[in-house]
Amino acid sequence: MSGEGASLGEVFSFVSGLYFRGKLAYARAFAAEEFETCVHVITAARGLMSPLARIAHEDLRDMAGVKIHHENAEYRAPLVRDAEKLAAALADGDEVVLLGSIATPKYLEPLSVAFGARLMVPAEFVGRGDMSRGALMLRAAREMEQLTYIPATSETLHAAPRKKLRAGAKTKRAPTKTRAKSRPKRATIRKAGKK
Repeated sequence: MSGEGASLGEVFSFVSGLYFRGKLAYARAFAAEEFETCVHVITAARGLMSPLARIAHEDLRDMAGVKIHHENAEYRAPLVRDAEKLAAALADGDEVVLLGSIATPKYLEPLSVAFGARLMVPAEFVGRGDMSRGALMLRAAREMEQLTYIPATSETLHAAPRKKLRAGAKTKRAPTKTRAKSRPKRATIRKAGKK
């Protein structure tokens, strides 16, 4: 990292590997011209940040020292603060898509406080690990086929089918959704930082 730092997206793609690269590629593919304003990264100590934001070594050290846990105020307070600001700016019909882990409450619980029923997750994430989700998002971005979004409620997530897939198996996906003017905007929120 140079004296000027590097973009958060570049740094986390390097640190997190396939999983974060998949999120970034997916967000770029489907946020398109709204990438700069609609894509946010969940950080360990800085709340929501743009993947284009410049960070330095000190920023990484600060983030590395904070545990990502929904009951840790050092992580939770800035996340809820930024999520509530984002929620207040959403128009009617807008939704927020979380591309992070849905297996624990570390992201879902704080974000649900701010977004309520507007918080969505890809149905294809249910029952998958990090590497599988990363590969899935890279493939979806390459093929320009959006994943299927479902509400991020415990009832929905527990009801969604959990499929065991063999390596390289293709999944059924919803038809490609175009960026028609009538389609609601989605502010994409992606996870980053310590697990």
